[in-house]
Amino acid sequence: MTPPGELAVPRAPVGSARETRARLPARRSSSLSASLRCLLLGQAGLVGAPARRRLLRLAQQSFPVVVGAVLAMLLALRWFADLPLGGAQVAALAALATAFGVVCFRAVAAVRHGRRASWRESVELGWLVLVASFVAAQVSEKLGLRDAPLQSVVYLAMAVLIALVPRRAGATLALLALGLESLLWWSRGAVLEELPLFAAHALFIAAFAALYGGLLGARIAAGRRAEQAALDRRRRELDERARELRLSPPGEVGEGDRVERAARLSEAAVLEAGAAARELLGVAQAALGAHTVAVWLLSEDDAELRLWECRPKTEQVVARLPSGEGVLGGVVRGRGPVRLHGNVKSANHWANGARPGALLAVPFCEMGGHPHGVLLADRLENTPFVERDERILLAIAAELSRSAAAERLIRDGRARREEMERFYQAIERLNRTTKPREVFDAVLDVAAEMVPVDFGALTVVEPASEACRGHRVARAVVASALGEGPPMRVTSDLEGLEFPDNGGLVACSVKLGSSLPGKDLKVKDAVVFDEATRLKGLSSLKVLPLRAGENVLGSMVLGARSPLAYRGDAVRQLEVIAMQAGDSLLRARLFEVTERLATTDGLTGLVNHRTFQSRLDEHLAAAQRYAKKVSLLLTDIDHFKAVNDTYGHPFGDEILRGVAKILQKEARTTDVAARYGGEEFALVMPQTDGAGALKTAERIREKVARAIFRTEQGELRVTLSIGVATFPDDADTKSELVELADGGLYHAKRHGRNRSVALALLPPAGAA
Repeated sequence: MTPPGELAVPRAPVGSARETRARLPARRSSSLSASLRCLLLGQAGLVGAPARRRLLRLAQQSFPVVVGAVLAMLLALRWFADLPLGGAQVAALAALATAFGVVCFRAVAAVRHGRRASWRESVELGWLVLVASFVAAQVSEKLGLRDAPLQSVVYLAMAVLIALVPRRAGATLALLALGLESLLWWSRGAVLEELPLFAAHALFIAAFAALYGGLLGARIAAGRRAEQAALDRRRRELDERARELRLSPPGEVGEGDRVERAARLSEAAVLEAGAAARELLGVAQAALGAHTVAVWLLSEDDAELRLWECRPKTEQVVARLPSGEGVLGGVVRGRGPVRLHGNVKSANHWANGARPGALLAVPFCEMGGHPHGVLLADRLENTPFVERDERILLAIAAELSRSAAAERLIRDGRARREEMERFYQAIERLNRTTKPREVFDAVLDVAAEMVPVDFGALTVVEPASEACRGHRVARAVVASALGEGPPMRVTSDLEGLEFPDNGGLVACSVKLGSSLPGKDLKVKDAVVFDEATRLKGLSSLKVLPLRAGENVLGSMVLGARSPLAYRGDAVRQLEVIAMQAGDSLLRARLFEVTERLATTDGLTGLVNHRTFQSRLDEHLAAAQRYAKKVSLLLTDIDHFKAVNDTYGHPFGDEILRGVAKILQKEARTTDVAARYGGEEFALVMPQTDGAGALKTAERIREKVARAIFRTEQGELRVTLSIGVATFPDDADTKSELVELADGGLYHAKRHGRNRSVALALLPPAGAA
C-alpha cells in the first residue's frame, strides 16, 4: 500500500545480470527530455542502479557529439573572435579537449581489442578536429586584415582526416566542414561582399578533400596492384619449383581455378622441402668443410639447371645454367659423381668467373633413378675431396630426394583426402535431392567444384512423340565471364531444346552408355546436341551418360575454355557422380509420381479432395492475415448420370477429363482447380472478389457449353451449374464459404441448370 502523496515506482523482478542485459533495448534512446527525466528521478532516488548506469553510459557516448555541436554554435555566435579569451571561452576549449581525450581513449581501446573504429567513432574524432581548427581560425581573425591567418589549419585538418579515416567517414566530414563554413558565413550576416571569401574557403575545403582523397585512393590502388603482382610472381616461382621437385603433376598448372587447392598444397610442400634442403646443405657444408654447397634442379624440358638452395646464401652463385655444359652438365649426362681439384676450368657456377680449388658434384636423383638435379660442394683452397666426402654428399643427395618424395606423398595424400571428401559430399548432396530440378542444379555445382566448367548442361531422354523428339535439354548454365556474382548463370537459349536420336555426342553417349569423346577433338566442329546448335569458345568437352542400373536417363555435358581439362582421376570420379545423378534423377521422378498420386486425381489430373481442403485452408489463412479476399467455385456437370447410363462409363470418364482440362486452362497459376467428387469440381481463387469470380464462372460455363464431345452415336454437349461464394464478403469461416457455394450450385440446379449463381447476391425470398 503506497502512502498518500508518494510516487509508486514498479520494480522489475530480480534476475541475473545476463537476463537484465537481455531486457535492455537494442538501441538507447537519445531523447533529451527522457535523459532529463531520468536524471531528475535518479537524483530523487527513484531510479535504480541499472537505470543510472544506462544514463551514465548515454552521457559518456553523447558527450563528444554534444560538445562539438555546442562549440559549432559558439563559433556561429563568434565567441572566439575577440582577444584575449575570457573564462567562458577557456572553459569551452577545456570541454573540447576533454571530449577529444574521450574519443582518443575509445580509439586506443578499440585498437587494443583488435577492433577497427566504426563510422560513428571516425566521424566523432574528425568532427572535434574540424571544430578545433575552425576555433583556431576564428581566434586568429584579429591578427589578419580580412581573413584569418590560421584558416589554412582547416585545410590541413581536412587533408589529414581524409587520409586517415575511411572513405565514407571522410565524405561525411567534408560535408560537415562545408556546412560549418556556411554557418559561419551566415552568422556574419551573409553579406554579398563576403561571398567571394566564403566561396574561396569552401572551394579550398572541397579541393583538399577531393585531392587528398583521390591521391590516397590512387596510392592505395597502386600499392594493391604492386602487392598482387608480387604475390603472383611468388606463386609462379613456387609453382615452377613444385614442378621441378615433381611435387605438382605436369598437367595441373594452368587448368584454372579448379586446381587452386592442389596448387596451394604444392606451395606448402615446396616450403617444407626447401626448409629440409637448407638444413641438409648446412650439414653438408659443416661435414665437408666446403665453402659453398648448392643444389640445381633440372627444368621440365631438361634444358636448364635452376638453383634451388645454396649455403651460404649469395648472389655470386649462378641461378640458371645450361644442362649440357660444364661440370654440372657432365654430372647430368653421366649420372655419376665428379671430383676435381686444382685449376678447375670447367667450373661455371660462379657468376664472377672464379675457379674453385676443389669441386665435388653428385646427381640429385628421383626414387626411380632418373636424375633431375645436381648437388655440388666446392672449396677455395686446393684441398681435394676424397671418397669419404663423396659418400657423404651422395647420402645427403639421397636424403634430399627422399625429403622431396616424402613431401610429394604428403601433398598427394592431402590432395586425395580433400578430393575424396568433396566426392563424398557430392554423393551426400545428390542423395538429399527430391526433385529433378534439384538434381540438375546439384550435379552441375558438384562438377564445377571438381573440374573446370565454363559450360554445363543436363539432358533427359523423353519418349519419342510429336511433342518431344527424343532428347530435351533440361538445364543449361554458363560460367560468369568476370568471375563476379553467382559462379554460374542459366542460359535460356538452350533450356527446353528438343532434338532426336542423331549422330551427335549426346545421342551417341546415351545410346552407348559411355563417356564421349574418347579423344580430343575440335569442339566448334563437333555436333553435341543437333546440327543447328554449336558450342563456341570451348577447348575441352566431355559428355557423360546418366545411368540408373541398365537404363540411361540422360546425359551431362561439360565444357571448358582451357584445353585438356577433362583427364585423369577427375573424369573417372565424374563418371561415378553421373551414375549417382542418374539414380538420384530416377528417385526424384519416382518421388514426383508418388507425390502426384497422393495429391492429384488419377482420372482428371486435378488435385484431389484432400489436397483441395488443405490448400483452401492455406489461402483462407493468408486472406485473413493480409485482409485479402478468396472466392470459391463449386461446379457440377448437368445430367451426368444420364450420360453414363446412355453412353457408358468410359465415355463419362472422357467427359470428366474434358471438363477438367477446360477448368485447368481457364484457371490462373495461383488458383487451385480440384475434383471435388464424382462429377463435381472446385476452383479456389485467391485475391478475387465476387464480381471477378462470377465473371470467371461464366467464362468456364460458356467454354464447357461450346465444347463438343464425339461418340459413336454422334456429337454430345454438356453444361455446368456453378455456385460462387467469397470470403470474407459472404462468409467468415471455411464451412460457411463451402455451404454458400454449395447452396448457389443447388439453386442453379433447381432453376434450370447451365448457370452461375452467387447465393449471397440473390434477392431475399419474397422480395419484389
